[in-house]
Amino acid sequence: VGLHNHGFWRPKPLLDTARVTLSFNSWHRKNHQHSQALWKHEAVQKYLESLSKEYQQVSHQLSADSLNDFEQRTLRRRCADLSPIAAAFQEIKEAEREVQELEAMCTELDSRDEKQLLELALEEKESLDKKMNTLCRKLFQLLVPKEKYDRSPVILEVTAGRTTGGDICQQFTKEMFDMYQSYADYKRWTFDIVNYTPAEIGTAVLQRFQDKLKAVFLCCICHTLFVSPGGLHHAAAHISGENVYRHLKYEGGTHRVQRIPETGMSSRMQRIHTGTMSVIVLPQPEEVDVKVDPKDLRIDTFRARGAGGQHVNKTDSAVRIVHLPTGLAVECQQERSQQLNKDIALRTLRAKLYQQAIEKQLSEEQSARKLQLGTRAQSERIRTYNFTQDRVTDHRISYDARNIKEILSGKEALDKLINRLLEFAEIEAVTQYLENLQTLEGGG
Repeated sequence: VGLHNHGFWRPKPLLDTARVTLSFNSWHRKNHQHSQALWKHEAVQKYLESLSKEYQQVSHQLSADSLNDFEQRTLRRRCADLSPIAAAFQEIKEAEREVQELEAMCTELDSRDEKQLLELALEEKESLDKKMNTLCRKLFQLLVPKEKYDRSPVILEVTAGRTTGGDICQQFTKEMFDMYQSYADYKRWTFDIVNYTPAEIGTAVLQRFQDKLKAVFLCCICHTLFVSPGGLHHAAAHISGENVYRHLKYEGGTHRVQRIPETGMSSRMQRIHTGTMSVIVLPQPEEVDVKVDPKDLRIDTFRARGAGGQHVNKTDSAVRIVHLPTGLAVECQQERSQQLNKDIALRTLRAKLYQQAIEKQLSEEQSARKLQLGTRAQSERIRTYNFTQDRVTDHRISYDARNIKEILSGKEALDKLINRLLEFAEIEAVTQYLENLQTLEGGG
């Protein structure tokens, strides 16, 4: 905020930063920074002190009688922006003073008679440290600019790897899709499947045995022996609810799995197979302003696949729409009605075209930004799920989590991992601001 020539305050952004993405070489990650550590940075303290003083000045200005209506509205908006930041800043300062008092008291409590009191003081200090970290993260969330689409619903797509892993990729893709469905339920979101293309494992083997034996009893045996639970080639879902895109935006990318197959020669030899699958997360604003010329569309209908009772393979209700100028193709077989499937597919196509426009704009503004998938090479993986070591590693933040089953259940463990990603993104936004500020100061 700067003082205008006419005596009122002119607002400016709290943090003038570009869209935040998770990079791999940030200084805070090298130093294992977290919210409380960043709070102690001199530039952060200086910046927050200036905002706190500004809040006091704006509050004082609001009491002046000489302001006109426009000046009053401008100051009220700025005061509303600064008020929660100033309150959080003071709350952290008070907690910090309490920690310092406890530390001073702990240095004096060194006799045996005061051992129990010392233990209580240390427990209180640990509790205050956790409170400080929580308050610091809350403060940085206030500082970081909200992304335009954080509150938007999303289209989430999963696709099995095309070049590595074979059946293991398709099995893992199904587990991942089920994980996101469970996570949506955990977060009380709505999860609507738009497209689901299964990849049954063992079907070809079963067919050969059925053709050869032509006996009902033996066919049943073959079905039991050779058909595994199956996998998933591709699926898409529309997820809506509170802050869906904010929580899922960093899930987009290549996910790698390392495991020993449950059946076959590799299972007996304990050979570890590696496979990949990809996730795409597209924000879908409620109103997507993308004009699609019907002449640019090729619409095909076909019979639905997968579970669905007598309806499946009886009617051509599934719809595939190809956008000829871009080559984008979407499918929908969720509904029994061909028209409903067409409407859903058109909505998904608009979202994809909208995403293309967003990414083109961002790439022009920030050429170094990586897209979610890149070239889909294993070297660009964002996360590895190592079943033999029961470990999940997020390579962007060097974070390891144990108990893969807990994470794949899509509940608290996955939510903890996603929130860790969000915290690092928030810290990185503040860090980028500090680096920009230091560059400006260094340049005079």
